[in-house]
Amino acid sequence: MSTYQMVSHEQIKLAPGFWYDRRELARKVSLMAVYHRFRDTGRFDAWDFAWKEGDPNRPHIFWDSDIAKWIESAAYLLEEEENEEVELIIDDLVDKLEKHQWEDGYFNCYFGHLAPEERFQHYTDHELYCLGHLLEAAIAYKRATGKDKMLRLLIRYVDLVDRVFRVEHSAAFDTPGHEEIELALFKLYEETHEERFLTLMRYFINTRGCSEKDRTYDIFENNPAYAQAHLPVREQRTAEGHAVRATYLYCAMADLARQDKDEALLEACDALLDNIAHKRMYVTGGIGSSHIGEAFTVDYDLQNRSAYAETCAAIGLALFARRMSLNIPKRLYADVAELALYNGMLAGVSLDGKSYFYENPLEAHPELFHLNERYPRLKEHMPILQRKEVFDCSCCPPNLLRTIASIADFALSEDEREVYVHHYMPCEAQTRFGTLTMETGYPYDGKIALTVGFDSEVTIGLRIPGWATAYTLQVNGQPYKATLRNGYALITHSWSAGDTITLDLPMEVRLLRAHPALQEDCGRVAVMRGPIVFCAEGVDNGAHLKDIAIRPSMPFTYAWNEALNVPMLRTTATRSVWPEKTRIYTSDPVKRIGASLTLIPYFAWANRGESEMLVWLLERE
Repeated sequence: MSTYQMVSHEQIKLAPGFWYDRRELARKVSLMAVYHRFRDTGRFDAWDFAWKEGDPNRPHIFWDSDIAKWIESAAYLLEEEENEEVELIIDDLVDKLEKHQWEDGYFNCYFGHLAPEERFQHYTDHELYCLGHLLEAAIAYKRATGKDKMLRLLIRYVDLVDRVFRVEHSAAFDTPGHEEIELALFKLYEETHEERFLTLMRYFINTRGCSEKDRTYDIFENNPAYAQAHLPVREQRTAEGHAVRATYLYCAMADLARQDKDEALLEACDALLDNIAHKRMYVTGGIGSSHIGEAFTVDYDLQNRSAYAETCAAIGLALFARRMSLNIPKRLYADVAELALYNGMLAGVSLDGKSYFYENPLEAHPELFHLNERYPRLKEHMPILQRKEVFDCSCCPPNLLRTIASIADFALSEDEREVYVHHYMPCEAQTRFGTLTMETGYPYDGKIALTVGFDSEVTIGLRIPGWATAYTLQVNGQPYKATLRNGYALITHSWSAGDTITLDLPMEVRLLRAHPALQEDCGRVAVMRGPIVFCAEGVDNGAHLKDIAIRPSMPFTYAWNEALNVPMLRTTATRSVWPEKTRIYTSDPVKRIGASLTLIPYFAWANRGESEMLVWLLERE
């Protein structure tokens, strides 16, 4: 196994373009918008440990993680632009952490204040999950500002966890009910190079699926699969249970496989990602189809209208796939990450950066959604149709924020002989060999130009996405026939500063058809251009979207929607003309006529008020 390292976002300066614009929106709008909603709902005040019975906003078991992800997001944005107001907020929080931390290192705004006798007694109650996010925040804040107080305080907490769980086994459970601390411990090991953190990470991963003390929620009949504890991790081959917990575990497994060169662990990770990508993932990169437990179910169970597809799950999948690319640069991994980022994740935030979706369905019917309001006792689960600024469980907004703020982490990896470009975004990257500059209009334009800023013989690998039916490649203006390996075009050359590489990925509109086991989607197509999934909205196309049929022989035109500031596709489709005198059924032939069809990126739906929405459209000449 080769050992590749991520070229960190700290080493990459984004240039204006798709992700730069979204990161700037995060800096200018989303960061403080999330902060104010979290303050309104009591999350920040919870660190005062002053709540008493009768007060509003009783602290919750996962609130520490919400604050932590906000701090982490802020830290990433502080790396490039100082913000005294934000630093003061974080420093005040760190002082509160210090004030309310127990003598033995424990800190939790719920258990530490409201239920101290219950600490480490409930497998399902997020203590170690919260610590994991706090650790990631502390590492990010130290790297951004040089301030290490938060990290020093939390290392005391980690040492307590190590003693209680790995040494004494005195807790009521053996592994985290909600995985997260595992991948945070790996980051802590990389930051400090202290072996004890890696030892604790290995303990949690190797113990998972081997403990009789780990019992999950009664509602799931204590089924250990819900918490990915049904088998030792190296024996797991299908993605089970809560989708976010699962992908966070898989992230840590992939990290440890790379660190330890553990072939059995890597084989399990590869099988798990393959199972997700080919049998348990929506065409948008969303995962976790059931609202019951926010969970995976069985192969091909991908309902559209009731799709859960939590925003955090798409993020978890992208993070898992990114880590797999560090084990083996393999097109499938980066393709999955790309699909999840541009579609399943990005649909989770409004175009103005202020409001969010927790769930991301592939079909929306306003009249059915509002039926729930009329008959609440008969309520059928359906995702909301307009994004909200905050949720009772508001993990998704800060998770989106921290991912966009550090999006350049996905771009490149390297070892001592090779540099791989996994995701295309305008930037200047400092690799171990020197500068590599990328110019592109991706994801809307498939032309990518790279300029080499070093003198060295290095192999540069460029991902040829699975959606690309063709590509052209040039080095210094001359056609180049590259070796293809695992979906990457490899260019081995003795480079001189100023050398150029150009890659052209023609972006044709594609119609995707689903496996027959996806019964809802039989006879239907999803429309993609490049990595972007498109959808139809009623605001553009009128009512009864499921009746509109795409004609495969008809071309699409590509244009720009000025109001939404996103691209749109147009084509001629057909729709039925219902006889005026007929009510609900007819035995008469139903005439179909030509109709214009306008599609927008899936990530841009629900930004113009309530409307029907549909990803999978009829296919019919």
